[in-house]
Amino acid sequence: MTSAYEPDPRRWRALTVTLVAGFMSLLDVSIVSVALPSIQHGLGTTPAGVQWVVSGYALAFGLALVPAGRLGDAIGRRTVFLWALGGFVLFSALAGLAPTTEVLVVARLLQGVSAGALAPQNSALIQQLFRGAERGRAFGFFGATVGISTAVGPVVGGVILAVAGEDEGWRWIFYVNVPIGVVALVLAARLLPRRSGGRRGQLDPLGGGLLGAGVLAVMLPLVLAEAGGLAELWWLFLVGAALLVLFVGWERRLAARGGDPVLDIGLFTGTPGYGTGALLGMVYFVGFSGIWLVFALYFQTGLDYTPLESGLAVTPFAVGSAASAVVGGRLVERWGRRLTVTGLSLVTVGLAVTALVLRLAPAHVAGWAVAPALLVAGIGGGWVISPNTTLTLRHVPVSMAGAAGGALQTGQRVGAAVGTAALAGVFYAVLAASDRDYRVAVSVAIGCAVVAVALSLVVAVVELRARPRCPAAVEGVDPVASDAG
Repeated sequence: MTSAYEPDPRRWRALTVTLVAGFMSLLDVSIVSVALPSIQHGLGTTPAGVQWVVSGYALAFGLALVPAGRLGDAIGRRTVFLWALGGFVLFSALAGLAPTTEVLVVARLLQGVSAGALAPQNSALIQQLFRGAERGRAFGFFGATVGISTAVGPVVGGVILAVAGEDEGWRWIFYVNVPIGVVALVLAARLLPRRSGGRRGQLDPLGGGLLGAGVLAVMLPLVLAEAGGLAELWWLFLVGAALLVLFVGWERRLAARGGDPVLDIGLFTGTPGYGTGALLGMVYFVGFSGIWLVFALYFQTGLDYTPLESGLAVTPFAVGSAASAVVGGRLVERWGRRLTVTGLSLVTVGLAVTALVLRLAPAHVAGWAVAPALLVAGIGGGWVISPNTTLTLRHVPVSMAGAAGGALQTGQRVGAAVGTAALAGVFYAVLAASDRDYRVAVSVAIGCAVVAVALSLVVAVVELRARPRCPAAVEGVDPVASDAG
């Protein structure tokens, strides 16, 4: 059943609640990194033992995205959102209470699954609740949430550790999710629409299994790169590629028989802008996500900054990204793909200047000297993530918004894993080859991030030339299912 689009009078309040939940889940990707020494000391474990506290969360997050998005399309986004948020709160409390490293790792894995189940519901609910210029504005707020949560994690983690103390302060990094999450859960139950906007149909366990196994095989060597994962598990890339080929073949066959695939491959080939937008997002996240670990290594190891000082040094990027993402949500309807081209150009220039400044500036003023360039890069970044999400999902039917959003974010998670492993690897390699010259190491690593962002700019320019105009009116005819959520 389909019906005409009728604006939900509570849509902006519902968006606020979902963004708060999304902010918590994305913040937990980066906030824990600054607490690893505290966790290691508090639980008496080894560096390898705490590696899974970060890596396990990122891995589980990426694996859950597409299956959870499809599940939301099938049984209702409100239902999946509430269960996922409830799980996130519960497992955050378990992580804070963890008496051993093993319990903490299990809690983080379950927390990552819950966060991965939340994420596609956010983008799908925006698709469902908003149209036209309002959808662009909503995705602008979504983009600001992504940008801020990614960039301020080290700052928030540093503040919590400074207030709560090094020994037990890491537990409060998890506890803080509990009261916020409980309030968000109560409000979400009241405000989220029961109408799912999705489509009923059979689930696709074989497709979900092939996709999950393929993504796991690709991401596992990357998230364990610091522990030697690339050298020992490189063969999993071949296994992952084979599984993903099997997944594509199965999904095409299932769709041809009239079944309900976990991810309709036709989205990439038959939906205008979706394939190139997904590729752009994945390549951009290689550079965007990879720089944060490099900055932390340089400021904390090379310049002896505290975790809080290190986080504050990159705050200009977060400030610029948050402000421009909100503005970008209003501009995307008029500028279209030109907005992402402009944003990527600013990120490229800003990061290139950042690499140059860090190479030349005296160590004692590096944090201040790099602020203007990071601000420019942040302003550009705010015109990339949310506008690209808007443009990539513009022609996706609301009935497939969850799976499509999940696939888009899965590509971003893979890009983030590649970038974090590759840029950190470059940093350490140059550091060893340059007789531990931290300024050379950080400038080369950030330079590699510039290359990744420049490649995503090429993709955006190709898309702009292929579709210079993309009428906004098309998205207004998306079907809205009336199934109960």
